Amino acid sequence: MACGTARTENATVATTLLANLVERGLDVDLGVLVVIDGAKALRRAVHDVLGIDTPVQRCVRHKERNVLGHLPERDRPLVRRRLRQAWALDDHAAALERLQALANELERSHPGAAASLREGLEETLTVIRLGVRGRLKRTLQSTNPCESMIETVRRISRNVKRWQSGDMCLRWTAAGMLEAERQFGRVIGHGDLAKLAVIVERDVTERRTHHTTTTHAGTLITA
Repeated sequence: MACGTARTENATVATTLLANLVERGLDVDLGVLVVIDGAKALRRAVHDVLGIDTPVQRCVRHKERNVLGHLPERDRPLVRRRLRQAWALDDHAAALERLQALANELERSHPGAAASLREGLEETLTVIRLGVRGRLKRTLQSTNPCESMIETVRRISRNVKRWQSGDMCLRWTAAGMLEAERQFGRVIGHGDLAKLAVIVERDVTERRTHHTTTTHAGTLITA
């Protein structure tokens, strides 16, 4: 884990946090799966520090809230149901087709919702594309596993009335994280984590090979 202070979430802070994790021993050579809430600063940091070939899963719960936020109350239940039905599929092509069809339908009446859905849409399907199934799939489709830790940090620090320095913020955040750690349990679907590691390694290797081949081909054409 890592934490830092900033007035707002930005790429510089996110990049520093990820770089710090790597420096402290996070092994990314064989590939890692990153699950994020969709923040552009964090996405950019993943690209810059962990590499273009790192698979990224966008949180479907954040995406759902963002899309529904562009809709009137009367339309939200149906769209929510269609989003969840698509994300529940194990067939990547079918899920992608359903989400694209929904975006096309929303374009006519709610273009803001359509644009929100299309932004990063394919990354909401990463674990499906990788072939992750069952309980582990549901766990990795959202950032919910870390949301409870964030809520614990908020609870621990809510009685602080005056923040005096960045160091004080870090100390209270660390205290909250340590408290949350006492409640950590096994990842739901942990039995498939070893299989996931193999899948991610294979996916990263294939993507690296593809990009290397493409780069070489481009160099030959240019020459």
